[in-house]
Amino acid sequence: MSFQAAYIPIGVPTFHLESAGAAFDASAALLRSLDPDVAVPDEMLLSLDKLRAFLDTLHPDFLIVQNVTFANAAYMSEVLRRFDCPILLWTLREPVIDGGRLRLNSMTGAFSAANAMRAFGRRFAYVFGAPQESAVKETVEAVLKAATVKYDMKHLKLLQVGHTPEGFGFGRALDAEMLSAFGVGLVSIEARELIGRAKGYTDEEAAPYLDRARACIPGLDNTPQKNLLDFARLFKAYETYVKENGIGALSSRCWPDFFTDFGTPVCAVLAMLGDLGVPAACEADSYGALSMFIGQALTGLPTFFGDPVSLDEGENTVTFWHCGTAACSLARTDTGAACSVHCNRKIGPTLDFGCKAAPQVTIFRIGREPDGSFRFFLARGEALDKPKQFNGTSIVVRTEGDSLALVSRAVKNGWEPHFAVVMGDVTAPVTALAEMLGIPVEQY
Repeated sequence: MSFQAAYIPIGVPTFHLESAGAAFDASAALLRSLDPDVAVPDEMLLSLDKLRAFLDTLHPDFLIVQNVTFANAAYMSEVLRRFDCPILLWTLREPVIDGGRLRLNSMTGAFSAANAMRAFGRRFAYVFGAPQESAVKETVEAVLKAATVKYDMKHLKLLQVGHTPEGFGFGRALDAEMLSAFGVGLVSIEARELIGRAKGYTDEEAAPYLDRARACIPGLDNTPQKNLLDFARLFKAYETYVKENGIGALSSRCWPDFFTDFGTPVCAVLAMLGDLGVPAACEADSYGALSMFIGQALTGLPTFFGDPVSLDEGENTVTFWHCGTAACSLARTDTGAACSVHCNRKIGPTLDFGCKAAPQVTIFRIGREPDGSFRFFLARGEALDKPKQFNGTSIVVRTEGDSLALVSRAVKNGWEPHFAVVMGDVTAPVTALAEMLGIPVEQY
């Protein structure tokens, strides 16, 4: 079944129904503009019987519960008794304050509903205001996106290829933790399994994959023939496994195995997967891969993955870099997705370019604490129009806050050395997602 959001407009018939009806119509129109498939009742649910009848038709993944008028806690209790999914509680602004009749009393209803949710031990998001207000639309949209990502994670299979290298254990995931904290199914295989598959393909079987890569990566044919064909074999092995097993994101061991046991790096393969809609993190960083997945799910665009490696106080920038795994579509137009050899091992192909400018980006990371709990790193900025900074792929971000303070605080707070740079401002939906998951956010 696909994601289902549902609008639950609750109330009682003893208030000003003309005002309530106008709010109901405007709220339904707003929600349909954000999600054309949202389930909306034919009328306001002004009795428990009407509420129960509408709930009988639903299999929701997200609920927007709105007090179109006051409703006592029995209404919300009926919702909570049936469904365990994210909820946005929406209070309407009083339409008129003229010394006369209280027309909606939505706010008192919200207190009743919220008190019931606390009794049930349920987290929820909250918004106050009329459906015509821009701030209301922004909040509803952010929470809706967060609920969609939470649904997507519940149906995500994340592939962990091999183990993290020594000293990189921060990215290693446990299947039980990944499932309990995020709803994500973790699939683990050894790197040698995909290496073995790749070695078994003939040149003819690999040729279509090489042709596809040539269309994305200018200069790919400057790679020595053996490495060129081995890259194509590896591309086929990874993509075939992903398709056969329904994989939506992956983390992969890279060094030293793919240099020593296979003779060709996996970097460019991970880049190709990113443009195919499968976020792929290197150095077997599974929580980095999930960070990339969330960023890509919210924007529809590939997400850059890399280390913070350079700081310029004058420009107020931080440079993120990695050996050459960025998706080809992130490359500057003047160079395209150029390729070269690995900066340390001198074996190719790896991607070798600077990323194009973006007016808004978000630096994001799912961090794992020593006690097994999680936290989210968030910072806003813009990606500057800069050529590659070092051999490999790089992106230069002018941060919204002071870049030196950001780096200093992040280092002192013990954050992992890998971050996702998301192409857009996703701080609002990521914050909403964190609230749904009960995960604290550190905003930088």
